[in-house]
Amino acid sequence: MPPLELIISAWQIDWAALAMISTFGVLYGLGIRAAGRNGQTWPLWRTLAFYLLGLGSLAVLTCGFSGVYSADLRWAFTLKVTLLLFVVPLLMGLGRPITLARAALSAKGVETLNTVLSHRVVRFFSNSLAAPLIGLALFSTFLTPAFHTLRADPLAEILLTVCIPLLGLLMALPIIEEADFQRSSAYITLEFVFVFIELLADAVPGILLRLNGQVLDHVTTTQAMAGWFPDPLRDQQLAGDALWFICEIVDLPLIILMFIRFSRSDKREARGFDQLTDAQLDELNAQHLNRR
Repeated sequence: MPPLELIISAWQIDWAALAMISTFGVLYGLGIRAAGRNGQTWPLWRTLAFYLLGLGSLAVLTCGFSGVYSADLRWAFTLKVTLLLFVVPLLMGLGRPITLARAALSAKGVETLNTVLSHRVVRFFSNSLAAPLIGLALFSTFLTPAFHTLRADPLAEILLTVCIPLLGLLMALPIIEEADFQRSSAYITLEFVFVFIELLADAVPGILLRLNGQVLDHVTTTQAMAGWFPDPLRDQQLAGDALWFICEIVDLPLIILMFIRFSRSDKREARGFDQLTDAQLDELNAQHLNRR
């Protein structure tokens, strides 16, 4: 493993990440300013969470050690990609960007936002049914020669830096900001099933990387930049350890958030039923039973 002083001192400028951080930071700041003009005070802790935890972690992963050595070390690249997909979006989501957008936009702007959120593509990626498929498809490429291409190709690095956090946001925001992605309690129960499937599915590529006895991307030579560099097979095993561990650990807070979401949805539906009259309940039961 690298010495601690190297981990702390390894930095670079990732221009794609810097452009994303600048764009997100400016838009969030403009949203706070517009919300203030509309008479709404935005909580300070959400602002700090978005900038320090969300954008800060994005900067550390892309410009710090994992970004500097991602092309040379499989485990550094795996660490960067998995955290960009699972952890950075959750930390950015603590800032409630969609709620801030609603507070900042005009009535027409909110209508446009609702149209975007209701689009079929957004709704596909913003539910827990798609997450196991997305994670499995992405991490399965680590078992092929494409693993080296994703690490070494500059264009692939730019695309991953931009697309992975955005994809993670689409998967994380529905759980954090459930008011904008309301689901029935029955639908959330079905999502629970797929989250537990995700617990198993995401671990499969990591397990295969860890237990395989040959280098799967076929790059068996390396120019060791320091004595602590592992050989290619050990590097692959470390990547499998990182992928396996992070995928399993990150699913735990997601399950907790889904329990909270289910509880809120159940209470919301219960209040809705309590407000119905007996005649409305009878009509609802008749519709349920396909009777007039």
